[in-house]
Amino acid sequence: MILSNRFKGLAFILAFVAASVQLQAQNKMLTMKDAIINPALQPENLRQLNWVAGSEDYTFIKQSNGEQMLVRGNAGTGKQSEALSLSKLSSALEAAGAKKLTGFPAVQWTDVNTMVLNTQNTIYHYNLNTGKATAVTKYTSEAENSELDPTLQRVAYTNGNNLYVSAPGAADVAVTNEANEGIVNGQAAHRSEFGITKGTFWSPNGKQLAFYRMDQSMVTDYPLVDVAPLPAKQNAIKYPMAGGKSHHVTVGVYNLDTKATTYLKTGEPAEQYLTNITWSPDGKHIYIAVVNRDQNHMKLNQYEAATGNFVKTLLEEKHEKYVEPEHGLYFVPGKANQFVRVSERTGFDHLYLYDTNGKEIRTLTKGNWMVTDILGFNQKGDELYFTSTAESPLERHIYSVNLNNGKSKRISQEKGTHNASLSPTGKYIIDNFSNQTTPRRIAILTNNGKVAQTLLTAKNPLTDYNLGEAAMVTLKAEDGTDLYGRMITPPNMDKNKKYPVVVYVYGGPHVQLVTNNWLAGANLWMHLMAQKGYIVFTLDSRGSGNRGLSFEQAMFRQMGTPEVADQLKGVDYLKSLPYVDANRMGVHGWSYGGFMTTSLMTRTPDVFKVGVAGGPVIDWKYYEVMYTERYMDSPEQNPEGYEKANLLNHVQNLKGKLLMIHGTVDDVVVWQHSLQYLKTAVDKGILLDYFVYPGHPHNVRGKDRVHLMRKVTQYFDENLKVTEASL
Repeated sequence: MILSNRFKGLAFILAFVAASVQLQAQNKMLTMKDAIINPALQPENLRQLNWVAGSEDYTFIKQSNGEQMLVRGNAGTGKQSEALSLSKLSSALEAAGAKKLTGFPAVQWTDVNTMVLNTQNTIYHYNLNTGKATAVTKYTSEAENSELDPTLQRVAYTNGNNLYVSAPGAADVAVTNEANEGIVNGQAAHRSEFGITKGTFWSPNGKQLAFYRMDQSMVTDYPLVDVAPLPAKQNAIKYPMAGGKSHHVTVGVYNLDTKATTYLKTGEPAEQYLTNITWSPDGKHIYIAVVNRDQNHMKLNQYEAATGNFVKTLLEEKHEKYVEPEHGLYFVPGKANQFVRVSERTGFDHLYLYDTNGKEIRTLTKGNWMVTDILGFNQKGDELYFTSTAESPLERHIYSVNLNNGKSKRISQEKGTHNASLSPTGKYIIDNFSNQTTPRRIAILTNNGKVAQTLLTAKNPLTDYNLGEAAMVTLKAEDGTDLYGRMITPPNMDKNKKYPVVVYVYGGPHVQLVTNNWLAGANLWMHLMAQKGYIVFTLDSRGSGNRGLSFEQAMFRQMGTPEVADQLKGVDYLKSLPYVDANRMGVHGWSYGGFMTTSLMTRTPDVFKVGVAGGPVIDWKYYEVMYTERYMDSPEQNPEGYEKANLLNHVQNLKGKLLMIHGTVDDVVVWQHSLQYLKTAVDKGILLDYFVYPGHPHNVRGKDRVHLMRKVTQYFDENLKVTEASL
């Protein structure tokens, strides 16, 4: 077809306009709200994607025709159907006494047709076949720390410092009736260290409940001040500081039939850590990894649930520095006398098959890499599925291991990060995958790694934004260890110009910032900073997570020394780049990262021009017993290490601009840390900038986090002077 000159001109104009619109769309700038709280800029996900009990079906929530819909699919056939609308579910629950739902509650399954919903302080069962809902158990609206039992009918919860149980057709029962507020029942003990996330542990049949009883009466009260009322109000918490008295913990076992509680005879000394609580499959025994206060000796002990009597020690582990058990036991289906346990005894978390006499049957995994998650067993109980760093510390892949011969098989293939969930039958795996270039892809894999079905391929939510390039780098520590870093450069960077740098730092145990997943583990604030003309750099120094015991223990008894040395390796790398302005370097971190920021600003005062330290640890004597004494020993055992790491001793070295930020009711790194630093700076005539967030705990969240990051960004802008002229 031949166009007239008139239409040719019109076509040219339309094409030019379209190209201009596309160019403008691809050059959008992030706002601070975008970077911090805009959910539309996060990769699409499938809400509540879960397996249906006893089947190869899965469900998730989506929007359909203007309302929320529960979609049900089958991993084998690949077929999907809309199983239940929110309006239909709400009507059924309202008929059973509930208020109208505004969204799908968390969905669990007791069988292929029965949904369990714990909402409005009531456990409801909804039958998909009949469309009817039944209120099974009701409990008080004042409940906290609620946990359903394995039958999904009973609920344990706390109210104040006491523990209660609700069961069908019965009034709530007070398991404990403790008047002394210094004694807490049913809550996470030991400051949630050692993998502890909760304080109640149901037996497999739901007829017994083990729980932590934590006596904190010997721990000094620590004041937190609520400034909202007039006058301000003191809320005291129990905070055991390094070298001080720690709480005493015991484990109770409540029998729902007899309504009697038995306490396990865990013995002396009272200052010990009771971790990794696991029930035997028959509910007759409880296993506990008992760790001494020095944290260098662990005993895996067995106790009788009915009497509380100690049965035997199955095994022991010792280490000259520390041991840190973080996983319970995984009993083999169909073999009540065998379990798999995770141990770091070789320097890396690996899997070992044992019998209940404490005899090791087989080493299941080995190598200089970490098992990172246990997914479960197949139905036969001869295959265990897990994720690990075997391919790279930057990646997570899915594997299976045969319990009979110890042979492993890699299931996931594509490079990146695979988060997985094993089906109840063990035949299929939900694989939630991402890497630097893939926002998210969710697929159903067979246990041989074949893609049975792709459930979601998320679009890049940042297509319209002009983002900088994120590159991964590998550097060497002083001892030759590989250190992984991430550098984000400004979009459209001119390598003939020099750019300021912001180093974002953490550096402490159990945290890994640089990974091969979406945005290489970066957040959008880092990309906002790159858009503003900064190079943003992050390095996982020795001491950080998922690299093994030797990597982590480099900072043992000397926190802040090897981590600082490694961060300086990153600085040396940055200085080697012709487009980095070494005179305009800033550093920012929170919590352990606040400690690192302050360390770098004062222990190496000529490196960084600007620092922003949030919620910083200043003196490790003021931090909690469990964490600090693991890595530093006690102040009495390691006075030189504490003295060297104490940043109050380095205040006078500050040359650059330092802003400290703290939440006024921080119950993790208490406010006293930065206040002591501020007081010392005043005493020594050192100028310091300081900002607080009234009423905020350790992290500043919600809309106030936008304010926080505006404050951080403003401080860098004012002191590193990023302007068009400087670029």
